[in-house]
Formats: sequence, C-alpha cells, structure tokens
Amino acid sequence: MLDKYFDYKKHKTNFETEVIAGVSTFLTMAYIMFLNPVILADGGFDFGGVFTATALATALACFIAAFYAKTWPVGLAPGMGINAFIAYGVCLGMQYTPAEALGAVLVAGVVFLIISLTPIRAWLINSIPKSLKLGIGAGIGLFLGVIGFEIMGLTADHPVTLVTLGDLSNPLLLLGAGAFISMIVMEKMKIKGNIIIGIVAFSAIAWVTGLAKFNGVVSSPPPMTHLFAFDLGAALSASMVTVIFTLFFIDFFDTAGTLTSVANVSGKIGKDGKIQDIDKAMLSDSVGTVAGAVMGTSTVTTYVESAAGVKAGGRTGMTSLVIGILFLCCLFFSPLATSLPKEIDGAALIYIATLFVRNIVDIEWDDIAESGPAVLAMIAMPFTYSISHGIALAFISYAAIKICTGKTNINPAIWVIAIASVISFWVA
Repeated sequence: MLDKYFDYKKHKTNFETEVIAGVSTFLTMAYIMFLNPVILADGGFDFGGVFTATALATALACFIAAFYAKTWPVGLAPGMGINAFIAYGVCLGMQYTPAEALGAVLVAGVVFLIISLTPIRAWLINSIPKSLKLGIGAGIGLFLGVIGFEIMGLTADHPVTLVTLGDLSNPLLLLGAGAFISMIVMEKMKIKGNIIIGIVAFSAIAWVTGLAKFNGVVSSPPPMTHLFAFDLGAALSASMVTVIFTLFFIDFFDTAGTLTSVANVSGKIGKDGKIQDIDKAMLSDSVGTVAGAVMGTSTVTTYVESAAGVKAGGRTGMTSLVIGILFLCCLFFSPLATSLPKEIDGAALIYIATLFVRNIVDIEWDDIAESGPAVLAMIAMPFTYSISHGIALAFISYAAIKICTGKTNINPAIWVIAIASVISFWVA
C-alpha cells in the first residue's frame, strides 16, 4: 500500500531507503526534544507540557507533510531561534505570559496559512534580498550563541562591561565545553546524530560522577499543560503587531530557504526554475504551526537537517512518516530530558549557533549597500537581545541606503516592512 501511495519506483527509491533516510534526519534533529522545553521553560512555560507538545506537534507536522506533501522528504519541528525569541524576547523581555505568546504564534501561523494559499507567497519569497535573509539568519545564530553562553555559564554579569568571563572552574561548564568540541569533531567525521550523541554522552559523565541528578529514562508522557491555553486578546492588540510579524517573517523565509535547499539536493527544481509542489510543503508547515500553538509550543518549521535524509536517499513523504513515528516514541523519555545538565544544553545551543552563522559566506561582501544592513542585523540581535529589533533595523537601514544612493526601484515589500518597522519603534 505504501509503495503505491508514495510511488517509490517513480522517485527511484524503496521502502528500506526511505526508512534509513527518516532515521538519519531524526538523529540530526532529535535535539529539539531536549532544547525546546529547556528554552521555553526559561520564559515561564511548563517543561513537561512543552516536552509533550514538542513530540506531538512534530509528529503531527511530519505526518501532514508525509501524506499531503508526499513528494517532500522533510522533518518539521518547533524552530530554534523562534523558541528563543518567544522565551527571552516576548515572555521575559516584553513581559507577556506564555498563553499570550502562544496566541501570537497561533495568529502568525494563521497568517502564514492564508498566504500559503495565495499568490502572495511567491511574491514575498522573491521580495526579500538574499543578503538580508543571510544576515538575519546569522543574527539569529549569534542570538542563540549569547543564550548558549549564559546557560552554559561561559559569561557572567558585570557592572561596567555588562558581561565578563564566567567561572571556568565549574566542572559542569568544562563538561559542556567537552560536549561542544565532541559535536564539532563528530560532524567533521560525518557521524550522524552528533548533537544528540554529544548531549547524552557528556550528560552520562555528569550522572556517573555525581555532578548531575539522573531522573530515569522512561515514564508516561507529562500532561499537556498548555493545550488550548493560548490567549488571543493580547495577540490581537497593537503592541503585538511587531511580535506577530517577526514570528511570521522568520517562519516564512526560513521555510522557503530550507525547502529551496532541500529541493536543490533532491532534484525538485524544474527546468523553468520553479520548485515542484512547494505550495504543498509550505501549507504543511503553516498547518503545523497552528497545531503546535494549540498544543502548547512555539512555531513549527521545516528543518534544514532534512538534507541529511535526502543525502541518505530519501525522496518521498515516507521519510517524513518515519521521522514522525520516531518523535512519537520520544514521548516516553521525559525523565531523560529533565536529567540533562543545563551547561550541556548550552553547549548544544552554541554548536547550533555556528550552523546559523556560517551562511554569511554567501553575503555580497563586495557591495557594502547589501552587506552593511546584513551585518547590522547580525550585530543588533545579540546586542539588543531581540530578533525583532535586528530585523527592523536591517530593513530600515536597507531602505534608507537605497534612497540615499538613488536606487529606489526595489521591491515594494521592502518599503512596507521598513515603514512598519519605523512605526513599531515609534509606538514602542
């Protein structure tokens, strides 16, 4: 039955290859099961509730992709960077409650869903300059790096310089450093699942040496404390416009960029330059975000780690189906998740930050009008501790530079976003 539905022969694959591809992608993105609850818990969310919501929302989004966008071998889960924005920017920084933040995620998901059904989708994908997309992506990486440094203990508060070096005598910090190095080494050696292996291996050292408490491995899933707990009142207020735009912007363009990358690897770009069935893949992503908000987690997005499964031979939604099933199995490992030392979680964040930042090599460095705003986005996000501020400053500066250099024939979307960004600062 699966053979007929996914049409393995047409896509030059088979059941065994698709299963291996699904396992490969799962191993590269399984870290989200541990990091997403840790990050959102810092913003006031319930760890157990987010853990269960992460597993269920990820599985559901993968199943939707498998059976609706059945030619896309992708994995979907709550996105890194977006969860940090929710926890540290929206909840801690702007003092919104988790319920109000989930309301914003839901509204942004609905907007994404509507746009995915209209021609606006293609217009938006082609409207944002490549340099800004890359700069914003790198800025999110640096933002994650700052958070990782704090969680790991590599930095500490300072009354004059604001930050300083943390306590390097902390043995858990040293274990975190070892975990970070091991992840780099394993990637260099092309070992799949390097992040999850590094987290578990160095956590095990902490448990054996008595530096961290081991709470067990298997139990029944924690209750879904944030199920249907979203608050639309604050989400529909004027003060939340910037938050919703940021959530939508990151999800939309991250998804578009990821799908383009996967399409390149899997040969889904036609002779006319168009990506086959991208509308179905984006619709699956947007439905996943709506479902995730209802269940109690941050924005669900398509993972660039999907390329691991594609490289392993995955060509159909069967790969997504396998990923979803494996994440469902994770529901029963919440004691293991609560046993991981935060210093080692922080090390994983720093490693993920390096993956975000390395894309800056593709910025047009020879054109300062393109690279300048991109660098501004990169610097602004960690130093203002806000992804939304970094995006706003990047678009404002990009539009201002174009005006001052006499190049006003840029896409109207740039002007709209720049003006909206100025208004958001004015209102704030």
